[in-house]
Amino acid sequence: MRLTIPERRALIEAARKCFGPEACVFLFGSRTDDLRRGGDIDLLIELPESLSAEETARIRARFVAEVWRRLGERKLDVVLAEPGEEDEFVQTVRAQALPLEVA
Repeated sequence: MRLTIPERRALIEAARKCFGPEACVFLFGSRTDDLRRGGDIDLLIELPESLSAEETARIRARFVAEVWRRLGERKLDVVLAEPGEEDEFVQTVRAQALPLEVA
C-alpha cells in the first residue's frame, strides 16, 4: 500500500468526520501495488447508513475538501457503498480493496 501512516490516518479521520464514526475506508486501485508509482487515491467508503442522492453529493464534496485541507490537493476517486449495496462495480472494488488501518 503506497500511503504513509499519516496519510491513512488523515483519510480515516476525514471519512469519519464527514460520514460518521462507523464509516469504514478501503483503498483500491494502483495505490495498493507497492511496485507502481504515482496514481490517484481510489477509496471505497462503506457507509453506516443510506443517504439521499443530495446528501451523498453534499457530504462527498465536504469529504474531498476535508482531505485537501489535511493532505493538500490530491486526485481522489471516491466510491460510496451503502449498507447492502449489491452494485456490480462495488462488488468488484470490494474484492480488491485493502482496509485503511493504523495501529
